[in-house]
Amino acid sequence: MSRQEPDVIDSVEKAFRVLQAFSAEHPTLTLSEAAELTGLSRATARRILLTCVKLGFAEQDDRRFRLTPRVLRLGYGYLSSLPIWERAQPHMRALADELRESCSAATLDGDEIVYVARVPAKRSMSIVLSVGSRLPAYCTSMGRVLLAALPESALRRHLGAVEPKALTPHTITDPAELEKELHRVREQGFALVDGEREEGVRSAAAPVRDGTGAVIAAINVSANAGRVSLDELRERYVPRVVDTALAISHDIGLS
Repeated sequence: MSRQEPDVIDSVEKAFRVLQAFSAEHPTLTLSEAAELTGLSRATARRILLTCVKLGFAEQDDRRFRLTPRVLRLGYGYLSSLPIWERAQPHMRALADELRESCSAATLDGDEIVYVARVPAKRSMSIVLSVGSRLPAYCTSMGRVLLAALPESALRRHLGAVEPKALTPHTITDPAELEKELHRVREQGFALVDGEREEGVRSAAAPVRDGTGAVIAAINVSANAGRVSLDELRERYVPRVVDTALAISHDIGLS
């Protein structure tokens, strides 16, 4: 148990810290790398990784460890507990078919968004993302919708903790400007992002609400900037994204 929090088991917290150390930048880890990334001792990282190997959540190749598909069971437990996405999928598919663009849904996890549903565009070339993908919240349309829905005190704490990086020349990195943009998103009920996370990609997002009216997720449509102008995104795509988000909200119980 934790000395500071008697109801918290330290070893479990450390195990999840190690699991979360694996990423696209670190698909495999040595014991030393795992210890460095997590702040744990090498001996503790070793015991945790060997336990994960024994349970089938990781595998070892010489000095390096990697996760196995079994870890997807953890994420599937979350997704399967949210049947709302089964109801959302038909609406998202109809929108993707109508606009011939990918449609996604995401929730907020700290300073990132996590994709929980996605309908890809019926094109030979489309943006490659999938359920479980994580992106920074501050520079994505769905992230801004979700951040804008936070209570003002929580939003200010978030803005005080996050350090926006210029992923493209268009990324808003000034905290005051970002706060102003999030207030605009809150007032207008949707977000537009033009090449801030990835140059040449534009997107529009709107909030999905539960039966109490609280924002629980966001949906968006992403498009190639060479194919869809900013005016078309605003005038044609935004109304359809907002309408689809509202339809999903009604379907999951918005009164």
